[in-house]
This record gives sequence, C-alpha cells and structure tokens, in this order.
Amino acid sequence: MENVPVDTDLDRRIAQRLKALRQERGWSLDELAGLAGVSRATLSRLENADVSPTAAVLGKLCAAHGLTMSRLMMMVEDDFAPLVPEHAQAVWVDDSAGFRRRSVSPPAQQLAGEVLACELAPGARIAYEQSPRPGLEHHLLMLEGELSITVDGQSHTLAQGDCLRYQLFGASLFVTSPQRGARYLLFIV
Repeated sequence: MENVPVDTDLDRRIAQRLKALRQERGWSLDELAGLAGVSRATLSRLENADVSPTAAVLGKLCAAHGLTMSRLMMMVEDDFAPLVPEHAQAVWVDDSAGFRRRSVSPPAQQLAGEVLACELAPGARIAYEQSPRPGLEHHLLMLEGELSITVDGQSHTLAQGDCLRYQLFGASLFVTSPQRGARYLLFIV
C-alpha cells in the first residue's frame, strides 16, 4: 500500500456522527449493541473516539442504521464538489484488517453513485454480516492482485481486469491469499 496521508481527524468525526445517529433514533448504547452485535463497551469507546473503528464493526453499525459505509463517510466528509483532486480524497485505514479505502468520488445527495479505491493486504479477510441496504448495487473492478469474494453465499475469484457485478442482500466476505493482496475500484449505486 502506498503512503498517502491519512485523515487523522476522520476518526473523531466518525465518532461524533455515530453518536449523533444513535441519539437521533433514541437508542441507548445497550439497544444499539443488541441491534448491531457490537459490545456496549466497544460502542462507548468508538463514540468517545478512544479507538478507531474496524471495517467489520463499521459494517455492523452501518447495517443497524440502514446506511452504506460510504453514506456514513459522506456524513463526516466535505460537501459535494464536481472536482475531487486526489489529495482531497478522504482515506480511511483499518490496519488490523489490512484494508485501505479512498473515497475517489464520494457519495452526494445529488448523485446516484460513488467510487471507492480499495486495497487489501496479503492474507486479509473482511466479513460483513449483512448489506447496509438490501439490493445495494456493486460493480467491483479488479486493478491488481487476486481477490476471493463471497456474496450472498456464492463465491467468486477475481483476477486483474475482472469485474464482478452484484446486488447485495446478505452477507459478504472479501479474502486475499497470504501471498498476494488486491487493489480494486468499487462502484456503488
């Protein structure tokens, strides 16, 4: 993974937004813990920005709120602008999972889609228990490496140049081999 500056303030903004979402729904930490399958203690630490969220935990929280991870990021990132220079594209990293996500074309209320540039390290494994929104349309274009994806129980192995198109209704799993990571673009509609 190349060295691009990570937005260190992003974790604090994510924490504030997660807390606001929970409070807007009138949920206690215990209620959200039950809905998302994340411990109350972890939720508290996340909302206080004591720890950085992992991709798996953010996926669970987004599903509980009925949001895509990118929609959550949109809520904490800048407003819609036609030009998004590379240096202005928000980067989020989950070192524990070997995952790096750059919001190339962030979501906006006026636009239907978004584009993410993602990198998974060799030996990475990220599981999402459910779709944040049933029927969410994904187009995943492999740029480099190899990636095994299981979507709603069906497995696919992708190599450079392959494109996997799907609507997400249930669980998904992203796995790279121990020898090789993956770089891909994810278009979400």
